[in-house]
Amino acid sequence: MVQKEILLEVKNLVTEFKSDGELIKAVNNVSFTLHKGETIGIVGESGSGKSVTSLSIMQLIPNPPGRVTGGDILYHSKHKGTINLRNIPVKEMRSFRGNEIAMIFQEPMTSLNPVYSCGNQVMEAILLHQKVTKKEAKNKTIKLFEQVQLPDPERIFKSYPHEISGGQKQRVMIAMAMSCNPRVLIADEPTTALDVTVQKTILDLMLKLQKEHDMGIMFITHDLGVIAELADKVMVMYKGKVVEQGPVLEIFSNPKHPYTKSLLACRPPLDKRIVRLPVSSDFMKTDEEGNMIEIAKTVSEAINSVIVTKEHRVAEHKILYSRDKILELQNIKTYFPKNKSFFGKTKEWVKAVDDVTLDVYEGETLGLVGESGCGKTTLGRTILRLNEPTEGKIYFQRNDLLRLKDEDMRHLRKDMQIIFQDPYSSLNPRITIGEAILEPMVVHNIFSNNSQRKERVIELLNKVGLEAKQFNRYPHEFSGGQRQRVCIARALALNPKFIICDESVSALDVSVQAQVLNLLNDLKREFKFTYIFISHDLSVVKFMSDRMAVMQKGKIIEMGDADSIYLNPQTNYTKELINSIPKGQLADIRSSIEKKRISDLIS
Repeated sequence: MVQKEILLEVKNLVTEFKSDGELIKAVNNVSFTLHKGETIGIVGESGSGKSVTSLSIMQLIPNPPGRVTGGDILYHSKHKGTINLRNIPVKEMRSFRGNEIAMIFQEPMTSLNPVYSCGNQVMEAILLHQKVTKKEAKNKTIKLFEQVQLPDPERIFKSYPHEISGGQKQRVMIAMAMSCNPRVLIADEPTTALDVTVQKTILDLMLKLQKEHDMGIMFITHDLGVIAELADKVMVMYKGKVVEQGPVLEIFSNPKHPYTKSLLACRPPLDKRIVRLPVSSDFMKTDEEGNMIEIAKTVSEAINSVIVTKEHRVAEHKILYSRDKILELQNIKTYFPKNKSFFGKTKEWVKAVDDVTLDVYEGETLGLVGESGCGKTTLGRTILRLNEPTEGKIYFQRNDLLRLKDEDMRHLRKDMQIIFQDPYSSLNPRITIGEAILEPMVVHNIFSNNSQRKERVIELLNKVGLEAKQFNRYPHEFSGGQRQRVCIARALALNPKFIICDESVSALDVSVQAQVLNLLNDLKREFKFTYIFISHDLSVVKFMSDRMAVMQKGKIIEMGDADSIYLNPQTNYTKELINSIPKGQLADIRSSIEKKRISDLIS
């Protein structure tokens, strides 16, 4: 195969941050090459340096505290020749950003300006770099919104970021990045918080646009399953360094580095049921001097050592479903007003939850799966009466929740807790994590004084894998996975019987996600919890759940044993959810490589 034109060469890149008087090498001697029409997948957990690598290329490292201190970033421009992006002034760099080199950021809410409509923000990028009229820019924006499959593009054009869902905001960001047909696209975790069906659509769209424009893509993710379906080459980063690099098939079929092996193993397998997910410590550990020591283990050995047999699962479920029901929902409807008349009368309703009936048994994990907007989060909030239902009945331990007085409901709330999707926004940035965990104990008069409560907080921190010395730290001083552990500890503080996990691992790295899922299962076994586990990721729901309920447009369209639904889905919607899961199988990678080869020959 003929080697295509080089677009970007990164040579021995070093980026340092100054923290507490110490220099930390966030990116340490990183080198790679990106060609026309090629996708390089950069994988690693939070803190591995993958995002800092992309920000270094774009000259977006905040200085202070960060600075690119070594290496070269050579961009081969179509019109200006080879340019070292390290050496050019910021003003000149602006002419490349968004025009020749575009970037899709991980968190669309912080990337979009809340005071401008979505359409105007995309139009601004077009008008800045292209000689078009405002009318032409608007038409192009609406066409882009159609391309990224946003519903009702005219409405989205006029909408502000807070008025659309997370998945829709991410598609607006992708439309903005594609607006000037860039030669290099840097996608930093662009599908992390998206439903698997939307994710598949976005990945297919990116591949289509890449083929049309012969674009080079740097795709940054923590999920090797996504990389398998998209990338030509893979670069694995760990603690700022590249630990393994090569063609996608080679990395997946014969991983050399223990960290790569752990990334391949820690995503929930779909073809078998296991007790716990393999984690990085199953493949490697560090000695007292900080050196990495490999533990001799293959991916299959790590997974096969903890398989649950069908017979064992049947026996467990026989005991489980002989217990009492902890929760009963009868014909629950939660509607929100959509359109009102001049006199304030509601003309049209959004049926977020539409006639849902289900039971949850003591000690069960019921998985709730579906796309964004299907009603699963609203159902969870309705159960806790954070949203009041329009109709129906909710019984918790035979208590009719909708008839309870406010005072009685407050008392019962300590038995019913929720772990939210975004740990950062659910923690108060102005109080320490110790105080955040201690606060609900004060509200519910658990223990007689704060000294006893602090002892309990420290015990809970240890329980979720954190340390006592972290009691006085603030949320911003923790990683995403650590913040989620803080939220789990806060939920445990009241000794609840029932916990709703609302997309509680969807934004976490797969390696950290595996640790948190194992922790939730360990805590369930220890404290006899009952969970409703809400997620758009069917592979995670299947791993966690005894039974699974599939939601679409406010209704439950399928419910039953989690394994049975995966193996034998009854509805087309469930089949689509399953088919959209990035599986990362070698056969899929070989098929993808062959398709690209044929496509290159034709073109």
